[in-house]
Amino acid sequence: MKNLFTKLKGKAVKAVASAKIALITMVVLGRRSHKVLANNRAEGYIDTAIKILIAVVLGALLLAGLYALFGNTVLPTLVDRIKEMFNYAG
Repeated sequence: MKNLFTKLKGKAVKAVASAKIALITMVVLGRRSHKVLANNRAEGYIDTAIKILIAVVLGALLLAGLYALFGNTVLPTLVDRIKEMFNYAG
């Protein structure tokens, strides 16, 4: 019985120690990540201009693709379907 309590005590001490190490690691990593995220040394006008330029170019490409899709594929078939609906000879 004494051996059982000794083993349980050893496991409990190991569990507490590993939990303490995990908590310390989280705190240290949390401080580091906060410092990294709060750092804005390289944020300037050029970076912002490049981001805006990329957004405009991607938006233009998306609109051009949608215009091409609707202009050549969807709208002609839509016009034909509407004409067929109202061309009822019945």
